[in-house]
Amino acid sequence: SYGQEATISDFTAANSEDNLLLYLTVSDWFTEDMEAAIHNGIPITFVFSIDLSVKKNKWPDKKISEHEFNHVMEYDSLKKQYRIHRNEKGDSKVTSSLEEAKKLMSEINGFKVLRLDDLDSKRSYTLRAKAKLARKTMPLYAHYLIPFSSPWNFETKWQKLTLRLAL
Repeated sequence: SYGQEATISDFTAANSEDNLLLYLTVSDWFTEDMEAAIHNGIPITFVFSIDLSVKKNKWPDKKISEHEFNHVMEYDSLKKQYRIHRNEKGDSKVTSSLEEAKKLMSEINGFKVLRLDDLDSKRSYTLRAKAKLARKTMPLYAHYLIPFSSPWNFETKWQKLTLRLAL
């Protein structure tokens, strides 16, 4: 399980009537060691970073929107349930299925990046996203006690989309 590298897949943007929306999935992130850790009471925290820049000719792109939010997975060993807190939605979901918990943890569905009114249809934009496992996931000094620190340091590469509005 150490050889895998977490990646962002199914990365796409769409729009609602008022907003630019982001969809993505983090793939190949969950290891057997992480499963053992979560079942032993160590929560897992993802940090998602999203930014939107306007492309400029002969100048560096200008960042116009930047977001960072967490997904946290915890396990209740008495109830045998997983709780996933998703900051961007302001919700918590509970499931007894590890597969469902991993799916909730790794997906972003319809995140509102920016209002369409704030975008210019004559410009091109770059939407970028990445995910990383938060360092705060591991309790202080836990790396001395738990022999699997390597998979706990993943960070995906930036995924990019170039967008042009069709208004």
